[in-house]
Amino acid sequence: MSLRDIASSPLLYILLAGLVFVLFVVAARFVAQQVAEALRRRGLRENVVVVGSRVITVALIVIGALFAFGIAVHSDNVTILGIVAAVVITSFGAQDLLKDYVSGYYILLERNIKVGDNISLERGSGVVSEVRLRVTLLRNEAGDVVIVPNSELFTRPVTIHARPEPGSASVPEKKPKPAPRA
Repeated sequence: MSLRDIASSPLLYILLAGLVFVLFVVAARFVAQQVAEALRRRGLRENVVVVGSRVITVALIVIGALFAFGIAVHSDNVTILGIVAAVVITSFGAQDLLKDYVSGYYILLERNIKVGDNISLERGSGVVSEVRLRVTLLRNEAGDVVIVPNSELFTRPVTIHARPEPGSASVPEKKPKPAPRA
């Protein structure tokens, strides 16, 4: 068996594909750790850190699997076609869900809406009891929990009502009337 026969062997391509996949898995874990540390330094909640690192891990492993498959079948077109198909399917299938998650990231990063804020939306109002990655929970005056998708908070007008200063009355004090002039 010559060197040329070994170089063109399907088994060699399969082994190379396996090596590429393993490298992507190792890189995915390393990059996910770096992203998690960066998110923790920004002071984000732990559930945001976990979701962020998992998204990075899964994305890199899927890309690695597509590259490995392309190497195993000797075609770059398979890798490109797989990536394009994954993006198209994801964008159509999970469009609203992705909007909610992306909006949630921005809401959590910008911190414009915080727990305890009294907010009003087109559909109602309430006090923010929890801000999650996909939804925000409000408690209305009746005590009911209203679940608001984060994309609604991000794309529609939201009024954040001012909080009264600690120690001040919620009703403004009346100024004394000036004494009548004689």
